[in-house]
Amino acid sequence: MNDVDIKENIKIEDMIYEIRGNQVILDSDLARLYECANGTKTINQAVKRNANRFPNDFYFQLEPEEFINLKSQNGTSSWNNYGGIRKLPYVFIEQGVAMLATVLRTNVA
Repeated sequence: MNDVDIKENIKIEDMIYEIRGNQVILDSDLARLYECANGTKTINQAVKRNANRFPNDFYFQLEPEEFINLKSQNGTSSWNNYGGIRKLPYVFIEQGVAMLATVLRTNVA
């Protein structure tokens, strides 16, 4: 994962968190990065449709305490853009991020 600027001067390294000993990116940040029209819904559908390409170690869903800790560290995170979340976010490790790029149907991916 590079130190590359994307739209709106967002830096990829600002999207990377360490959780459970892995460097990960939130599904909401990936949806923004890959310009998914339906946000995380697009990410979730792509993973579900291509389940054989996403082993459990490519991504995982945050536990409530992990989410609270992450949210307290970064109050301006992307999950605040749409009035909160309905379910705990998924996070993707580097291999999961790369695999998403191969299965998403956006110009950026």
